[in-house]
Amino acid sequence: MNITPEQLKLYAVTDRSWLNPGETLAGVTEELLRSGVSCVQLREKNISDEEILQEAKLLKQLCERYHVPLIINDRPDLALKVGASGVHVGLSDMGIQKARQLLGKDFIIGGSAHNVAEALAAQEAGADYIGCGAVFGSTTKTNVTQLPLETLKAICQAVTIPVVAIGGITSDNLPLLSGSGVAGAAVISGLFKPTDKAAAVRRFLEQLKKL
Repeated sequence: MNITPEQLKLYAVTDRSWLNPGETLAGVTEELLRSGVSCVQLREKNISDEEILQEAKLLKQLCERYHVPLIINDRPDLALKVGASGVHVGLSDMGIQKARQLLGKDFIIGGSAHNVAEALAAQEAGADYIGCGAVFGSTTKTNVTQLPLETLKAICQAVTIPVVAIGGITSDNLPLLSGSGVAGAAVISGLFKPTDKAAAVRRFLEQLKKL
C-alpha cells in the first residue's frame, strides 16, 4: 500500500467553479493544506493538458511543503509527467492495471467502486485505496446515484485497502457515516465553497475523529 488511512482522512478534491474573484486554485488549496487537509486531488475536466500540468506543478510544490500526497484525476500520463504522488481512475477511465503498468509500483493508484464486486475488482487490479459514493448525492456530478450506507459498510468489510467516502459530504452529515468503516472523506464543495476555509477544515476534522 502506497498511502495510509491517515493520509486519506480529509481528502480535498479541487473544483475551480467555487473560486471567488481574485482567488486562485493554488491559493485556496494552500489555505486548506495549512488548515489540515491530508490529501489533495487535482480534478480538472474542462481545461487543456498544458493548463492541467501548470496547475499540477503549483499544487505539487504546495503538497510537498505540507507533506501531503497530490493525486491527479483520470490522467496517469499527466501524473507521471508532473511527478505527482498518484492518480485516481474511475470505472470509465483508464484501467487500474494499465495505470499501474505506466506508473510503476510506487505510485498511489485510487479506484472507484459502487458495490462490493467493483471494490474487490479494484483491489485485485492493484488499487491502493477506493473512493465510494455518492454517499449523500453530489453537487458536482449529475449522473450519479446515491450509495446506500449498508453498501458502503459491506464494501469496507470486503476489502483490505482503505475506503474513502465521497459525494455531498458536509460536516453536518458526516456523522451519519459513523461505524461504516471508512478511512476518511473526500470533499469538494464542503471545502472549496466556504468563505472561512480554516473553520470548515476544523469542523470536518472534529467530526472525522468520531467516525
